[in-house]
Amino acid sequence: MKPNLAVTTNSGKTDAELKTYILAELKYEPSVKATDIGVLVNDGTVTLNGFVPSYWEKWAAVAATKRVAGVKAIADDIEVRLPSIPHHSDGDIAAAAASKIDFITTIPEEDIHIKVREGFVTLDGTVEWWYQKDAAERAVQTLFGVKGVSNLIEIKPKITASGIESDINFAFERNSLCDSDKINVKVSGSAVTLSGEVDTHAERDEAARVAWRAPGVSSVDNNIKVKWSWNGAW
Repeated sequence: MKPNLAVTTNSGKTDAELKTYILAELKYEPSVKATDIGVLVNDGTVTLNGFVPSYWEKWAAVAATKRVAGVKAIADDIEVRLPSIPHHSDGDIAAAAASKIDFITTIPEEDIHIKVREGFVTLDGTVEWWYQKDAAERAVQTLFGVKGVSNLIEIKPKITASGIESDINFAFERNSLCDSDKINVKVSGSAVTLSGEVDTHAERDEAARVAWRAPGVSSVDNNIKVKWSWNGAW
């Protein structure tokens, strides 16, 4: 039998109930040790804290929290505390990052620059497509010794496309995860701004991915808000 939740916020869950759902999702995620992470909830805004042994687990914890219906915003205060043994120097991490990026054929490695300081990786340079920028970040997330990743890679399309706004809107109409009636698209040159209100973080993230796939896009400013609604039916 599914629980009968009292409607106390716009999500249909009290903060205590939402916390229970988040803790359950963290426990359900195999790459996360839920006992290492604390969860605080205030009117749908979630604060994650605690200590994890890798940046990948920190990322996975945030991703799991985003999957929970009713979460409006997330403050990530999780700290990465690396195991003392074995030790990986910044030089080791930089070399490993360069090697891993070099093996991914979709990334033009000659255009990516890697800097590492005290375990924090900074990526910069230029690529043609957002998926290449995203692939570079994901390549270094799982490396041992990484405490955080700053992705400063710029998108510089080699083509100048027209009709970007209509292309994105049509892509939203085709997309099963996005409600095109809830998302507004504005284009200035090659810069895209998204606004509106959607039900989940998954839909908000998917909207950004859809916009980035349009040819000629150099930036996407995602101002879409999350407002999950619950009608009491299960």
